[in-house]
Amino acid sequence: MYQQSVVTIPKVEAMVDVTEPRKQVGLLGGNFNPIHLAHLMIGEQVGQKLGFDHVELLPSYLPPHVDEKKTIDSQHRLNMVELAVEDNPHLTVNTVELARKGKSYTYDTIKQLTSEHPDTEYYFIIGGDQVEYLPNWYKIDDLVQMVQFVGVKRPGYDVESPYPIIWVDVPQIQLSSSYIRQQVRQGCSIRYLVPEKVREYIEEEGLYLDEL
Repeated sequence: MYQQSVVTIPKVEAMVDVTEPRKQVGLLGGNFNPIHLAHLMIGEQVGQKLGFDHVELLPSYLPPHVDEKKTIDSQHRLNMVELAVEDNPHLTVNTVELARKGKSYTYDTIKQLTSEHPDTEYYFIIGGDQVEYLPNWYKIDDLVQMVQFVGVKRPGYDVESPYPIIWVDVPQIQLSSSYIRQQVRQGCSIRYLVPEKVREYIEEEGLYLDEL
């Protein structure tokens, strides 16, 4: 009788791409002198609407403005930012510019971050009022190849730009750090303008009582 032979075929494991998707992280830079609720609202809103893994607040050491502005010690500014975000898992603090010192050029920061974190795609968040100044930014043509800019819309400012911008609508809050410093100097309340822990820190440390 003919006996059929049985051939065992080795099992071939399916090829599985184990490459994890790159993290998407927003960067919100600023002097944060002091940080206030509008800063936090922008970070939260943009991060949620664009689905970022998280947003990192990026305190500058020395803003590269033509008209250099005096500021308080960077350690105070860092302490306040850390207090402001300590209860929010969506917002963290990035101290790369404070550690590097010198003028805080965004080009240098992005170059360093992308080199140290190749698994992360960064998005740099700026206000609509800053977009028109992008042509004057240090190495802007190289910078736009390294990072995606996210613009926060503001009334009265054009959304047209020669550079690629992702525009996001957020609630409008007319609030600035300079206004808060002025309120403190005048002995006025800043409650509900800054996080309560930041308000307490400013009071305990006696910050902004003198003109900077």
